[in-house]
Amino acid sequence: MAPKALAQAPGSGADGLRDERVAAVRRLSVSGRRWRAAQLGFCAAALAVALTAGAVVLGAVRDGGTANAAAAPVAVSPQLLASGDLDASITSLQAHLRAQPKDFGGWATLGLAYIEQARTKGDPSRYPQAQRALDRSLRLRPDNDPALAGRAALAAARHDFHGALTYADRALKQNPYSERALSSRIDALVELGRYDDASKAADVADQRRPGVPVFTRYAYVRELRGDVKTARRVLEQALSTATSRGDISYVASALGQLTWNQGEYKTALTYYARALAADDSYLPALEGRARAQAAQGDSAAAIRGMEQVVERFPLPQPLVELGELYEARGKKGDPQKARDQYALVDAWVALARANGVNADLDTALAAADHGDAKAALKAARTEWARRHTVHTADALAWALHVNGRDKEALPYARRATATGYHNASFLYHRGIIERAAGDAKDARASLKSALDLNPGFSPLGAREARTALGAAK
Repeated sequence: MAPKALAQAPGSGADGLRDERVAAVRRLSVSGRRWRAAQLGFCAAALAVALTAGAVVLGAVRDGGTANAAAAPVAVSPQLLASGDLDASITSLQAHLRAQPKDFGGWATLGLAYIEQARTKGDPSRYPQAQRALDRSLRLRPDNDPALAGRAALAAARHDFHGALTYADRALKQNPYSERALSSRIDALVELGRYDDASKAADVADQRRPGVPVFTRYAYVRELRGDVKTARRVLEQALSTATSRGDISYVASALGQLTWNQGEYKTALTYYARALAADDSYLPALEGRARAQAAQGDSAAAIRGMEQVVERFPLPQPLVELGELYEARGKKGDPQKARDQYALVDAWVALARANGVNADLDTALAAADHGDAKAALKAARTEWARRHTVHTADALAWALHVNGRDKEALPYARRATATGYHNASFLYHRGIIERAAGDAKDARASLKSALDLNPGFSPLGAREARTALGAAK
């Protein structure tokens, strides 16, 4: 959840490889409007091969020699990354590391920068580069807490949440006040479904290092437990104290998502506008704005906005959302456009896995509604074996449902909503499963709750919820 990745000419060296890989995904996104799923699958496989071949390159700064770490100054502060333009900050850091290759702190900061770049630009090919930089830092100074905290952040980004918790704990042994390690520890506990422990960790972090990164996590833990009022108050406090463009975009987008979840679309759009005023390319704000526009009934603006998002960042959720917007619009050619977006999810999954990202949850969610039902169930079961969260419970419940196993799905659907988390999609899934399992009364209650909470939660799901609720009367 954290809001907060070597200087050759553009298109050369490892940066050139990265640019080519990103361009390939974007070309694939464009071509998806024309090609059929089988052809797209072939391209996804080719992308994976290209990524695997290129991922071993760190960047313009190469590993080399056996420098003595003891003499290395720690001259680069991680605050450099919050100073404005991330790419410009990276360029400055790269120049510094060429002059000071023994700076273990600088290498740790570079690793963190690559992680942030992967997050903000939807480019998982940065993760192997981040790992190389962080490993370099740890070779120069074993157990330095910035690099250990960076490894925690990298593990979380790759959805290795057990690894993230291990590295965060190691970092905190070295520095109990490490903001990044405290934050990553909360993230890991949340994503492992250990919500009580996450709440305690958020309290500890708030005592030790109050600030935007901790406030946002504290708010999310409260939201997951159904305390939306506290979550909103804490996020508003965080936004009032945010000064960097990155923090403003991040917190304002979090508030946009929180208010959208509650069906407050006008308020959500106000927050997304504030986020984009700080950073007009910020992906969560661009997505959220299109989502809120769709919920308000402005499908034309929503489609234009989501098309811009997937053109730049062809990631699973916006690809699926754009496909559903096409389906809901229903113009000539829209069904094929929708199918092409769903097929492109496979390209992203191939890219992510080639760079060490566990993508089973993304696979399960996309495939359950728009792909191979058996593959969805396999992915959901695999993810549930790793971690028990409200999101994995919902994904497994829905995957079981689309495979006709509603009695088995029902306990997972109820578990997904048991913490009090206000999520209309979860309530919709539960209602449809209850209806299929023969529990008409509970089905009506769940479907009504979903639509009362957020009547525009999904272009297709909301329509199906209204249809099912009408049929149940």
